[in-house]
Amino acid sequence: MINVEIYTKGYCPYCHRAKALLDEKGVSYTEYEVSTDQARQQEMRERSGRRTVPQVFINNRHIGGSDDLMAANHSGLLDELLSSHAAKTA
Repeated sequence: MINVEIYTKGYCPYCHRAKALLDEKGVSYTEYEVSTDQARQQEMRERSGRRTVPQVFINNRHIGGSDDLMAANHSGLLDELLSSHAAKTA
């Protein structure tokens, strides 16, 4: 099973954009809303090395923020990451 995680804030348009792409791809994901959760914010910073949201991880691989996710989609990397894991578990 593919594990997609996304750290977000409710008012963030880039978070909405990233989630919309994942929804469009039919990808289930775990969302961590970090607006008021300092521990989750710290976890996000430690995992990603970044302070901004969203931060996306696929099978513990840091993809990056919204622009990074869109670039991965455009280059075909996102589909490759999503399908290569599915092929390994089939």
